[in-house]
Amino acid sequence: MKTRTLLLSAAVVGLLAGGVYWSRLSPDTTSGNASGKSQRSVPPVPVNVAQATLRDMPLLLELVGRGEAFETVTLKSRIDGQVAAVPFNEGQQVAAGDVLVKLDPADFNARLRQAEAALARDRALLKKNLADVERYQSLRAQGFVSEEKVLEMRANADAAQATVAADTAALDLARLQLGYTTLRAPFSGIVGAKLVFPGAAVKINDTALAVVNRVRPLYVSFAAPERYLPRIRAAMSKGAVQASVTIPGEDGPAFPGVIRFIDNAVDPATGTIRMKAELDNSAEKLAPGQYLNLSLVLDVLRDSVVVPKEAVQQGPNGAFVYVLKADAGTEVRKVELALTRNDLAVIAKGLSAGETVVTDGHLRLTPGGKVKVKAPARNPADPVK
Repeated sequence: MKTRTLLLSAAVVGLLAGGVYWSRLSPDTTSGNASGKSQRSVPPVPVNVAQATLRDMPLLLELVGRGEAFETVTLKSRIDGQVAAVPFNEGQQVAAGDVLVKLDPADFNARLRQAEAALARDRALLKKNLADVERYQSLRAQGFVSEEKVLEMRANADAAQATVAADTAALDLARLQLGYTTLRAPFSGIVGAKLVFPGAAVKINDTALAVVNRVRPLYVSFAAPERYLPRIRAAMSKGAVQASVTIPGEDGPAFPGVIRFIDNAVDPATGTIRMKAELDNSAEKLAPGQYLNLSLVLDVLRDSVVVPKEAVQQGPNGAFVYVLKADAGTEVRKVELALTRNDLAVIAKGLSAGETVVTDGHLRLTPGGKVKVKAPARNPADPVK
């Protein structure tokens, strides 16, 4: 009992001594804590920023298509014959009317001369029959022949005249067939490879002789998803829908075009509708069958708020940006995207023109944290350096 009393007394004395000591040191200790907190404060985060601006942004539909010849024809013979010459060079430019293939004309020259001779013979017979009609009419007036004989002479003359007409048609056919021995380019374009050579026999409307493509202008054929059909029709109702065509994997200039064709039905197997854009292709840099990237301007978003695409971040609640405040702090702002194109993002809601957003340094940022701008605010319209 006595020992317990001594221990309790010693504890009370220790507590009193500790309280006095703490009360003497508390100002210094508080000061030291404040100093330590200041030393541990987070420094401003270096960031790049850009200013939101107003711009007119086109609403694009980007697709893949193929080049298609504006006109194409596979030359075939309209007569049976044998190839005499193929005077074109493969892949060369040809003008309308240029000779591409010649067939042996010997048989058709003979048929032409035969038709000319038959026509000459029957014309002579017609001339004699007409003279007989005049003579028999004179004899009938004098009573030397009957009316029946005169009618017979007139029938002979009519038959001779019909024979001459048939001979004339046969002569025209012979001339046509002789003309078919020379096959010419039906329009200006590019001729392909030689499909026949001298000595080859060709059949009427069967043997392919050459292929000619017209590539100025050129079509680009593509399939658009059916969900865009209302927008496409609405755009076409306002006028010509512009298209921009580029070659995949190349940084060259785009080729402008205009939509000229939209099919009358959606393909149920793919859910797409076939369309064609027409390009000038005056330099012939594009060819039929070539894969091409194509963008359609369906609409233009006027006075849209635009920021660099890298300013828009994605979180569990959707897209957001860090907005720079006047005191160098940041504010997390939820936004709605209208579209993104190249390195730009169009903000539909949540941001106003003139506000400054962070474009680089997001990983170290916290809501309300201070920042230090590394470079002047960039305008989204300026090129990235």
